[in-house]
Amino acid sequence: MRCKCLLPLLALLAACGAKGEAARPLAPEEDSSGFAVLTDAVPDAILEIRYHSTYNFVGARVDGYEEPTALLTREAADSLRAASDDAKAHGWRLKIYDAYRPQRAVDHFVRWAAAVDDTATKAYFYPDLDKSLLFPRGYIAAKSGHSRGSTVDLTLFDMRTGKELDMGGTFDWFGEESHPSFCGNPETLEYTCGYNGNAPAEGRKINSVQFYNRMALRALMLRHGFKPLDEEWWHFTLKDEPHPDTYFAFPVKRPAR
Repeated sequence: MRCKCLLPLLALLAACGAKGEAARPLAPEEDSSGFAVLTDAVPDAILEIRYHSTYNFVGARVDGYEEPTALLTREAADSLRAASDDAKAHGWRLKIYDAYRPQRAVDHFVRWAAAVDDTATKAYFYPDLDKSLLFPRGYIAAKSGHSRGSTVDLTLFDMRTGKELDMGGTFDWFGEESHPSFCGNPETLEYTCGYNGNAPAEGRKINSVQFYNRMALRALMLRHGFKPLDEEWWHFTLKDEPHPDTYFAFPVKRPAR
C-alpha cells in the first residue's frame, strides 16, 4: 500500500527532473541561436551545398550536413546580404558552396585524409598531389574557420548567361591553381600569364578573363567586410567575426520552428 502511495510522488520527481534537464543551458559550441539560415537572410543566393552531396573531395555526404541548406552568424549573413545586393546591381547572383561547417564535418575530413588508400576523387580534386601530403601541407586541418560560423565559400552567377562566371578552376581544387595570386597579383590587379581575353590557356593556367572574374568576386567581398584566404579564391571570412574562438558543433539544418 505504501508503494502505491509513493507512485505519484515518484512521477512528480521524474517530471521535475526532466524539466530541469530540458532547461539546462547549451554548451557554447552547440548554441545556434546567433545564426541565420542563409537563404532567409540573402533570398537571392543560389545554393549548391557540395558537402550534402557526393560531388566533393570525400566522395560522400559529409557528417553534420543533415539538410542541403547553409547557415551563417547573423553578422556575416547581414554583410553577405549587402554583397548580394551589390552583385545584383552588376547582373550577378551569389552561388554558395558552403558556409558554417560543424566540427564533426571537419573530423570527417581528417578521417578521410588519413585513409590514404581511398583515392576515388583524386582525378577531380587533387591529381597532382599524393593524398598523404594533404594534411601536412594544410589542405586538410583539424580545425576550420568555417566552424566559427562567419566564413563562406562562393562564386558569382551571371544572370545574363544563366551560368557561373568562369573562374578557371573548380571549387575545392587542391593546388596552387586555386590561389587568388595564381597568374596575377590581387593587389595590383596585374595579370601575368600571357593569355589575354578568352584565349585558351595551356596546361592549368588561366586566361585574363578568368583571373579578372576571380578579382571581381574578391573586390565584391572585400567591399562588404570580408577578408580573403591566400590559398582559395572562393573563401571569405567576415573581418569582425563574432565568435573568433568558438568552433561550433551543431548540425547544418534549419532550426525547428
